[in-house]
Amino acid sequence: MTRAKTPARPRRPRKEAVRLGKEIYERDILPKVELDHFGEYVAIDVETGDWAIADTTRVAVDRLRAQRPDAVDILCERVGYRALRSFGAGSLRRTE
Repeated sequence: MTRAKTPARPRRPRKEAVRLGKEIYERDILPKVELDHFGEYVAIDVETGDWAIADTTRVAVDRLRAQRPDAVDILCERVGYRALRSFGAGSLRRTE
């Protein structure tokens, strides 16, 4: 038996999805999480602005998908950092 799938939303171009996701994060999410969730990860559905937060990106995305199983464009941000991960020397913490 096969389940009928709902049609997936079309994907946005990557640059547009990242730009919109970062706007949502800075405007709507960061003010709510920056004091109590430093270092945690936020997964954002760029289409709806829905988001979830967790200690790892995997759990944040899983929580978001539980809310929005049809999410297509998801951006992850790390609270208090300029990037999700570091591959070299230097701090990724925000300095502003």
